[in-house]
Amino acid sequence: MLYLENPLLKLYLNLIGWVAFGFFLGHLLPRSYSTYLAKFLFFFGTPLSIVAFIRSANLSAAILIAPLTAWAAILAGGGLAWILITFVVGEERFKTLNRSPQNSPEYTSAWSLPTQGSFLLATMVGNTGFLGIPVTLSLLGSEHFAWALFYDLLGTAMGINILGVAIASHCGKSRQRQSWLIPLRAIFQNPALWAFGLGFVSRSLPLSPQIAELLTTGAWTVITLSLITIGMQLSKLNSLHNLKQVLACLVIKMLLVPLVIGTGLTFLGIAGVPRLVLVLQMAMPPAFGTTLLAEAFNLDRELAVTAIGLGCVSLLFTIPIWMRLFNFS
Repeated sequence: MLYLENPLLKLYLNLIGWVAFGFFLGHLLPRSYSTYLAKFLFFFGTPLSIVAFIRSANLSAAILIAPLTAWAAILAGGGLAWILITFVVGEERFKTLNRSPQNSPEYTSAWSLPTQGSFLLATMVGNTGFLGIPVTLSLLGSEHFAWALFYDLLGTAMGINILGVAIASHCGKSRQRQSWLIPLRAIFQNPALWAFGLGFVSRSLPLSPQIAELLTTGAWTVITLSLITIGMQLSKLNSLHNLKQVLACLVIKMLLVPLVIGTGLTFLGIAGVPRLVLVLQMAMPPAFGTTLLAEAFNLDRELAVTAIGLGCVSLLFTIPIWMRLFNFS
């Protein structure tokens, strides 16, 4: 009965089991199947789960801290990444200037502008939707679901569509020019945002026990499908490019930022489960959306892919750390 009594063990069994199943399916099925499943979840599945869970979530004015924390994490991750890039690139230039041209071959920097762009994106936005929300629900239940949802919708989603597009446009080889209306349109066309509004409005509407149970069952099914989708997407990752850069990225994204900002939340009076929810969201591996931006703007896709793959594996080791450090009032 340890499976039923230990939420962390239950999470790991579900997380590893369903992701592994998706990984197996990803090798059997064409690549387009994971795309179709992701689109189904984006347009239908995820909105359904949001409506179901938001009806039972505990909403209060304090919940607005969630998106503020998300933006603090995004800016902190980007700031630390920029400092590291500036230091390393400056050191490379210094070594190049002191290298004798007669005795040394032409030196090529490992930090090209597209690589810098992928590195920045991977340290700034995490997989808080398909991965962070299932982890939060499995460990902490639906009562504090809104904290994770606010973090994802008003933090991660806006960050990747506004700052993410701006950084990718600046650093990409193609240097595509994007209208500032495009990321804003993407935010307001996000079905999850509309589902949040519908779920909030419907909180006061009574449902029959049968319909409520059906809605809840469907929502948990969506969570399972999300984990399977992650496994299918991971099955397509086969790169270990720029390993040192990826490790530096994950240290910033999954260790430094959650530790520093999580400690800051404690001094601000945010404690208990809400703080743990925010720390877990901050500690998620880089978002799959970073690879989409890398492909669209010709950034370093191999770095983005490797960061996601190693980040998902690292998550299994970092969750117990955050549970230990921040699972106290």
